[in-house]
Amino acid sequence: MVTKTVTITSSEGLHLRPATNLCKVAVSYDCDVTFVIGNYHASAKSVISVLAAKVKQGDEITLTCDGKDEQEAMEAIMALIERDLDLPAKQ
Repeated sequence: MVTKTVTITSSEGLHLRPATNLCKVAVSYDCDVTFVIGNYHASAKSVISVLAAKVKQGDEITLTCDGKDEQEAMEAIMALIERDLDLPAKQ
């Protein structure tokens, strides 16, 4: 099991587009990918679960990847978050 805490810096938090981008990465791995924000536990492989977490800019989430490709999954998700969840730049 690999766990990391990260602050969401995306100006729009995890609304539909970034939630979808997160889920696309998460489902490409065999391991379980979850996160916790406050008392809410979300599956990063479910858009509905991610949206229900109501993650906003500046919120801190604790990601957990658990399974055979957990390290690779965590690295890919952290890279996605560092790329601002692959959202287009605002003009």
